[in-house]
Amino acid sequence: MKGMAALLLLCPLAVFAADDSVTEPAPVSACAADEYRQFDFWLGRWDVVADDRTAGTNEVRSIDGGCALQENWRGAGENGISGTSLNAYDRATGRWHQTWIDSGGTLLQLDGGLVDGVMVLGGEQPGAGGPRGVRHRISWTPNEDGTVRQLWEASQDGGATWSTLFDGRYQPAGDDG
Repeated sequence: MKGMAALLLLCPLAVFAADDSVTEPAPVSACAADEYRQFDFWLGRWDVVADDRTAGTNEVRSIDGGCALQENWRGAGENGISGTSLNAYDRATGRWHQTWIDSGGTLLQLDGGLVDGVMVLGGEQPGAGGPRGVRHRISWTPNEDGTVRQLWEASQDGGATWSTLFDGRYQPAGDDG
């Protein structure tokens, strides 16, 4: 038992099992705070419908110990666009960030956060050949039935007017509801 007392002094965080062996405590996730869970309603495998047609499929999964969400989109049809986003909460700014890239060459970098239960992210995409770009705003609304509405809007006049680029309903994959 003398050896165990010495070990306890040298390694105060160690956990001792019944057989006097030493095990390390389970690591605490760096992203365990509630803010990191604000976008978890989007996790899952989804069938996506827009305008009463299948728009594609999406899989959103938690990665890096719960510190980020990775989205993998596949548009419907032979020529459907595929894309990936990485989403993370930035504790330094208190805001969410998304970087989206797709097979059409689109790059979006969006920031924002949870507003009245809706995740709202926005950002400006530089314009081709001019200083003024297109402002994008995407919102994800969790619905009581387990679906999620994604509304993607764009503005070419600095946010004075908005047009809808995509209005889709995410339903759990295989659910015909």
